[in-house]
Amino acid sequence: MATPTAQPWMRQPLGWLLLAALAAVGGAAVAPWRQPVAAAALLAPPANFPAPVYEVATNQPDEAAFELGRALFYDARLSSDGRVSCGNCHQQARAFTDGRALAVGVAGRRSLRNSPALQNLAWHRSFMADGGVRGLALQALAPLTSAQEMNTPLATALAKLNADPEYRRRFAAVYGPGAVDMPRFLRALAQFTSALTSTNSRYDKHVRYEPGGALSAAEQRGRALFQAKCSGCHATDLFTDESFRNNGLDASFPVDSGRAHITLLPADAGRFRVPSLRNVARTAPYMHDGRFATLAQVLRHYAHGVRPSRTLDPLLRQPDGRPGLALTEAQQQELLAFLQTLTDTEFLTNPRFAPPVTRQETKPHGIGLTAN
Repeated sequence: MATPTAQPWMRQPLGWLLLAALAAVGGAAVAPWRQPVAAAALLAPPANFPAPVYEVATNQPDEAAFELGRALFYDARLSSDGRVSCGNCHQQARAFTDGRALAVGVAGRRSLRNSPALQNLAWHRSFMADGGVRGLALQALAPLTSAQEMNTPLATALAKLNADPEYRRRFAAVYGPGAVDMPRFLRALAQFTSALTSTNSRYDKHVRYEPGGALSAAEQRGRALFQAKCSGCHATDLFTDESFRNNGLDASFPVDSGRAHITLLPADAGRFRVPSLRNVARTAPYMHDGRFATLAQVLRHYAHGVRPSRTLDPLLRQPDGRPGLALTEAQQQELLAFLQTLTDTEFLTNPRFAPPVTRQETKPHGIGLTAN
């Protein structure tokens, strides 16, 4: 889910998005509701979270559907070379990133963008670094069909699923008799991705006055600095305002124009989605192109490396006109201490989000997947 086309100023084709939108609203009814534990945050968000924007009622949490979505997420056989699954670029221990500067897809093809973290997606209004996809269910089509990622036409993916008796059985158990079609496929994947909720970091426990939420004096100072210096973009306890901003990485944008890749507006050149900082200590390298290997480098960029341009965000101009944020070395260290409190170990180690136990069936046709 990382890459635009190699021509950054061209709008991505929208035909498949419109088709998906029409089909997804008419999906078959879900089997009787059996809520997975991981979906509790969607139905009753923690006290420090707003209500999710994802319409859970259109795809109510269901245990069998969740497990089916998990199997699809980790199934590399849905890629054209049979080697790349969603889970290759989105690894749980890294908050569902991959540790690479740029995502790598089939045949070693390299994306133009870093793999984004997959967490709290039910609170996102749009997806991709440029916001080119709207709708959680539709998002899966982008990496599946991208030549730089899984490189599989939707019709081919559906044919693979329909050729496998075990997948047909599992889809029928959730959605009723019939072929595995696009709405069912996308709804099942969204059951898994919508449940990837990170809500139990030490910071969360601190603001909810729960056990295990103690912050040190340095972390408290870092939190105060964060509120003063960073919360204009990394807002609320989601740590993002879902906006698109130019944070001064470059003075011009010949390789990747960001939001302008979608809108074709010069005013959007160099603007990218403000990422959530949850689990940020686990999601290196940083920025849409993975140019910074450490959080320390990120903070140095904001203190000394912001490059002015026509679309630079106003929050990155100091009162005297200089670009960047006024941050001393000591303040940067305190910010780093605070950012460590945003790590949610429960999310990073929850076995429900890990690859399912699978075994290969010896059969002449089909994907041959059985998941426990």
